[in-house]
Amino acid sequence: MKATPHILVVNGTKVRRPVFILGSPHSGAELLARAVKRSAGFHLTMGRPGVLRVTYAFARRPSLAAERGRGAARVLRDAYADAWRISGHGCAECPDDCWRAAGLRRPPRGGGHEGAEPPRCVEPRGVDRFGDASPDLLYSADVLLDAFPDAQLLQVIRDGRDVVADMLADERCLAWFKPGLANLDEVFPNPFLGVEEDVERARWPKAAAAVKCALRWRGSVRLSARLRAQTPEEQLLTVRYEDLVRSPGATADGVSEYLGTQISKLALTNGKREIGAAKVGGWRKRLTTRQLAQVERVAGAELGRLGYPLSASG
Repeated sequence: MKATPHILVVNGTKVRRPVFILGSPHSGAELLARAVKRSAGFHLTMGRPGVLRVTYAFARRPSLAAERGRGAARVLRDAYADAWRISGHGCAECPDDCWRAAGLRRPPRGGGHEGAEPPRCVEPRGVDRFGDASPDLLYSADVLLDAFPDAQLLQVIRDGRDVVADMLADERCLAWFKPGLANLDEVFPNPFLGVEEDVERARWPKAAAAVKCALRWRGSVRLSARLRAQTPEEQLLTVRYEDLVRSPGATADGVSEYLGTQISKLALTNGKREIGAAKVGGWRKRLTTRQLAQVERVAGAELGRLGYPLSASG
């Protein structure tokens, strides 16, 4: 007997074809998310606490989702039912990144008249599409599709060497490698950390930060490849960061056609300046010779498969 599709109604609007933006850390997903968030008819969230609690639980311990079965989809759906509700009090929970993505400055906490509802990042009228671009959604892609069978996924791919260069400069990314957070003793193979083989697990404690970042990138693109093989074409579009930066207009056209909704070219173009989008190929100046060799040794096969030529030292 075929299961009855779940109907989610938010702000009086039935959620149809929600959009989820996926990618490794520093893949450029934020740049694409800004363009979608600022497009007419969209309410796209980023990093709501309730969503992060669920997605990181599934990302760091995939067995949780497997054990819960349909219950995992229900938990995630409930998290989005709350996250997508448009209200001042709900928007007050959004991180600064989400407000900046909307082109707005977060209002002072506790400001305004007593009893008045805090401001919202979007007006409910006219919103008919919902989406999310929270960090590390890629690791919950299967649960997302179980929760929303008609979901449209946008995954962003970027040269792993540029990704590693950015990760090395980001304390939030490096924090996942600390002994208290790296959960290799409980989860192995570990998709979140990209550790798949016994030799990698044995070397992990003493591995250089560049190696650990390269493993995370390699693991994420392997997940992306499996997702591509398992997902219908009409439900997954892969976008390259290099195209977002070099050809924002053409990229916006392609994304608009895929989503069936006009995506703002201006928002995509301006987004590069607003977030200080890193130059393509910046790894040549940012990675040391040793770091470059480490990254290409760990992830050289994936770089080549994705069309990123190895350096002379690779």
